[in-house]
Amino acid sequence: MDLTTLTALELGAAIRRGEVLPEEAVQAGLDTIAAQGQNSFITLTGAQALEGARQIRGQPAESPLFGVPVAWKDNLCTCGVKTSCASRILGDYTPPYSAALVERLEQAGALSLGKLNMDEFAMGSTGETSYYGPVANPWDASRTAGGSSGGAAAAVAAGEVWYAVGTDTGGSIRQPAAYCGVTGMKPTYGAVSRYGLIAYASSLDQAGPIARSAADCAAVLDVIAVQDRRDSTSLAVKGGFLAGLTGDVRGVRIGLPVQCFGEGLDPQIHAAVLHAAEVLRARGARVEKCSLPLLAYGVPAYYILACAEASSNLSRFDGVAYGWRAEGCTSLDGLYTQTRTQGFGQEVQRRILLGTFVLSAGYYDAYYKKALQVRERMRQAYAAAFQTYDLLLTPVTASAAPRLGESLSDPLQMYLSDFYTVPVNLAGLPGLSMPCGFDNAGLPIGAQLTGPALGDLAVLNAAHAFQLETGYHRQRPGRGGAV
Repeated sequence: MDLTTLTALELGAAIRRGEVLPEEAVQAGLDTIAAQGQNSFITLTGAQALEGARQIRGQPAESPLFGVPVAWKDNLCTCGVKTSCASRILGDYTPPYSAALVERLEQAGALSLGKLNMDEFAMGSTGETSYYGPVANPWDASRTAGGSSGGAAAAVAAGEVWYAVGTDTGGSIRQPAAYCGVTGMKPTYGAVSRYGLIAYASSLDQAGPIARSAADCAAVLDVIAVQDRRDSTSLAVKGGFLAGLTGDVRGVRIGLPVQCFGEGLDPQIHAAVLHAAEVLRARGARVEKCSLPLLAYGVPAYYILACAEASSNLSRFDGVAYGWRAEGCTSLDGLYTQTRTQGFGQEVQRRILLGTFVLSAGYYDAYYKKALQVRERMRQAYAAAFQTYDLLLTPVTASAAPRLGESLSDPLQMYLSDFYTVPVNLAGLPGLSMPCGFDNAGLPIGAQLTGPALGDLAVLNAAHAFQLETGYHRQRPGRGGAV
């Protein structure tokens, strides 16, 4: 049996039946990692995973994910394991504690294969700003895997790991999931504790699963979507996501915002997303066009707010308390300046400077305050839309994965690529990317489902309904289909 072709739930079921030992699953993942070359991992913890697998053998499986290997985006703290945010400035920093979601999944029997590559401090849309080098797309090594959770999406797509946990500040789960042909879920803001997540933009950051199916994502959320007193924004979530996947979307009202299907969208993506709408319509959903005119303001508002918060959050990294420190400095100011200049990459520096500018005297009202007002208007616009519709269906990206190097040469174009995803973060809503086709070059295409706040189950169920009818999520690089 080729274990790498299974979903996380299928592997978990095989482990519970005794057909597969946890250490066999771990070894299958490690063998696949060794055979790949997309640079999806920063730190491997194979020896610890094998030892953990031996320790849990024979224990009762209380979770359907018991014994299934996982990997974490490298901005999630892991006790005793290097956590770098893919940045030089953190050096070999090893946290003395784990993120809340890491704790919960490990208690449920998850076996960690290591820490995944990402855009530095989650700032990027292509997986190329990492200090440890870019992540390549498993479908085409000359293409990006997306970002900032590029390592997570690439690892799942390549069969290196059965599911991963990434973070999403403006599309960083959904966009790489679309580029790599896997399923990625950004939960409602507050549904998953941010304790132990190294912040980029605290009011936007949210952790969530990247896996092979909506059902896998639901199983992960059942474990990690729990209220946590250590996170003041954590919400009480009903749960029962996996059990709630009926695949029944009869009568579900789905809106197609016309602003998301206009100029600039690749015709092949346009057609694939409309095909996804027809599949859901055939299963009984009511699909029609709608309008969300404020979407055009999402990208500028997002980059003002996110960069402002980054300017504040990243001020703690100065070479004094922990992490990497510049050498040869003769004054405290020189230490700060040289450590941050040499320790942060170009994209992180750009966003810190932008954030500092919009928060400065004379510009706060002109930029930051207006962006907050746009955010509130956007929340209101979504709330009004969800008075009529249960879900919204849009593209995830305007084009398939770009070639490595293209986006870094034009940062503004990279920012504009977040048009379809950042509004969901600004409004704090659940959003999911699901594979819905391939372009003529054999690259995956993703469709995005968005629901109202705490409507995570409705989003997952609609994706599950689509995946019951289609096999796009089953296709793997080099395993048939588009390749």
